Amino acid sequence: MKTCYRRLTHYKYQLMEEYQQEIDIKPATDILLRFLELHRDGLLIVRKAYAWDGPSGPTFDTKNFMRGSLVHDALYQLMRLRALDYKVYRKRADEILRECCRADGMTAFRAWYVFLGVRLFGFLNAKPRNEPEVKIIAAP
Repeated sequence: MKTCYRRLTHYKYQLMEEYQQEIDIKPATDILLRFLELHRDGLLIVRKAYAWDGPSGPTFDTKNFMRGSLVHDALYQLMRLRALDYKVYRKRADEILRECCRADGMTAFRAWYVFLGVRLFGFLNAKPRNEPEVKIIAAP
């Protein structure tokens, strides 16, 4: 029997249990993907085994940044996949990142420059694009 796997190059973290959060981004219809769901009532569900790259840019991966980076990366992924309109929702996703970081104990100054960073450079990661094809490798 073959073992099939893939290499991960862009991710640092993998969620070990499901995460849910109520947010005020409410799509017209439920968005139901394998590892992400965003319901019309604003319930964001990130499934166990979801992989994300954590905080980006010139920063440190601290505990008070991890939940915010998870939620932010999930929302940006939905924008890249065209499930959410990045022109409508990107600013709110950036604000949610800042709110999560503050709620988790990040200083106001650091949360402000994190927010500033994603406002200035985040569009590069939120714009819709075709995701690269996953290459599946089979071992004997």
